[in-house]
Amino acid sequence: MKLLSVAIPCYNSENYMRHCIESLLPGGDEVEILIVDDGSTKDKTGEIADEYEKKYPGICRAIHQENGGHGEAVNAGLRNATGIYFKVVDSDDWVNEEAYMEVLSTLRDFVKGEETLDLLISNFVYEKQGARRKKVMNYRTALPVRQLITWNEVKHFMLGQYILMHSVIYRTELLKECGLELPKHTFYVDNIFVYQPLPYVKTLYYLDVNFYRYFIGRDDQSVNEKVMIGRIDQQFLVTKLMLGYHDVMKLPSRRLRSYMIKYLEIMMTVCSILAIRSEDPANMEKKKELWQYVKQKNFPLYLRLRWGFLGQGTNLPGKSGRKVSSAGYKIAQKFFGFN
Repeated sequence: MKLLSVAIPCYNSENYMRHCIESLLPGGDEVEILIVDDGSTKDKTGEIADEYEKKYPGICRAIHQENGGHGEAVNAGLRNATGIYFKVVDSDDWVNEEAYMEVLSTLRDFVKGEETLDLLISNFVYEKQGARRKKVMNYRTALPVRQLITWNEVKHFMLGQYILMHSVIYRTELLKECGLELPKHTFYVDNIFVYQPLPYVKTLYYLDVNFYRYFIGRDDQSVNEKVMIGRIDQQFLVTKLMLGYHDVMKLPSRRLRSYMIKYLEIMMTVCSILAIRSEDPANMEKKKELWQYVKQKNFPLYLRLRWGFLGQGTNLPGKSGRKVSSAGYKIAQKFFGFN
């Protein structure tokens, strides 16, 4: 059995997937690299995947499937994973070798020891194209460093400080036990990946190393603002799905409940701001419908989201209110380094 399975969803990724794969190869025989060719047709993605499987048998595996989108590529990786732990690395991203060795050492120690680790969290770096300063997402204010903890020991997550797919390595069996299956042909499902399993996580460990390098800034990326507005329906779909996975208001752990509500608050904010910035009346109606959906489905949660700091900021009345909301978003965008 492998220590770590790493799934790399690839779709027409020939221009950058080699860098991603090469960054993971130093893991050696303890790691399996699952290169998922998600129905690529425009380039040599499938051939490159086969090339690495042939060159590194027992380490690299090529998985070919009909196009199902990023979520289905992650699903395929999880279905084929034999590692004790599971990680997703997107094909245009990569990992830092020194931090990688620390991650593997930490996982190895837990496997050899008596305590079970469900979720390992590490830092990621925004490798933004053209940016001089690299924004690092760390969790020092929220999580004790190098300690196995439960949710009761989690501290305060600051605004803009939340756990993304880039931050996490889950225990593989936990993901299977919680029934994680991401929707096909849908963007932004990475939010589901880091949200839906959380109530099943009993133990966490924070490794304060800059492991994952998150490349951002290409015009065609799914997190480009114009692209996000064009795919706003998928953002709304993912948010609705997340609202339905758990009744977060009834979670027994106060710290977990607080974090998951904050995550939903972020999702509702993103949907609302994208609708505002689109200046499309149809999208504004979808925004209204989404808030109404929450109100009908879970009224206590609606009150918490609607009258929280972000909820109020994205529901300011009138044209001037929308301008203020949009301006606030731009300031946050610059400060936190996203998009």
